[in-house]
Amino acid sequence: GHMVNVNLDWRESLPHPDERVEYEFWTNSNDECGPKCDSQIDFVKSFKGPAQILEKKGYTQFTPHYITWYCPEAFTLSKQCKSQCINHGRYCAPDPEQDFSKGYDGKDVVVQNLRQVCVYKVAKENKKPWLWWDYVTDFAIRCPMKEKKYTKECADGVIKSLGLDHKAIDKCIGDPNADEENHVLKAEQDAQIGKGARGDVTILPTLVINNRQYRGKLDKGAVLKALCAGFQETTEPAVCLSEDIQTNECLENNGGCWHDKAANISACKGYFPW
Repeated sequence: GHMVNVNLDWRESLPHPDERVEYEFWTNSNDECGPKCDSQIDFVKSFKGPAQILEKKGYTQFTPHYITWYCPEAFTLSKQCKSQCINHGRYCAPDPEQDFSKGYDGKDVVVQNLRQVCVYKVAKENKKPWLWWDYVTDFAIRCPMKEKKYTKECADGVIKSLGLDHKAIDKCIGDPNADEENHVLKAEQDAQIGKGARGDVTILPTLVINNRQYRGKLDKGAVLKALCAGFQETTEPAVCLSEDIQTNECLENNGGCWHDKAANISACKGYFPW
């Protein structure tokens, strides 16, 4: 009946390639799927601050991604595929409330996911990729499904308020009813297939840091700690050196390590770079 407290140390589990950490967040614009959807948007809202600081200063390169699947050709005209897919069954997402007869459909989610990728792409072309965090946060607050505002009109309002060119975003989205590939969503489907150490992305949300899937808690402190572990020693940005991120392993009982009091030396190593 004792409580066990386990601390996970990400420092050696992440590759430290350089002074910049690359990371991907695989997410979803659906806000009606219960706790899973809530946890994703709560994370985006809470992590927006540190994410934007790291991105603006060039410490990180962040890319958002969205999972879709395709409808087998024999079923493209079925009720399920027509309501869950765009571009004639090529890109599909589940019905938000699992009921085909009410509310929004899976195809609405695919279009909003596509819009979020296009916001990122257009913002990146304008050298402001961090605006994705503003867009996703504002869209979640201003355009929820429950208030029947999960629409292009509401999304365009958010896009305009961020000073982004909605015509460029519309061009990127293309025609969801056309019987043709959408290059952006095709690239997203290709990116789901694992390359090297990363493995396939099959569940939401998934965070990938320096090409390794992160398996920790989706909260601001834990994710920031994992990102900070991806920097080479001494190249960490200031946001990584705050008290709550650094773990001083020697603080209590010399970290359980050997200690020679007379010579004041020990086998314990702290992780403070100063």
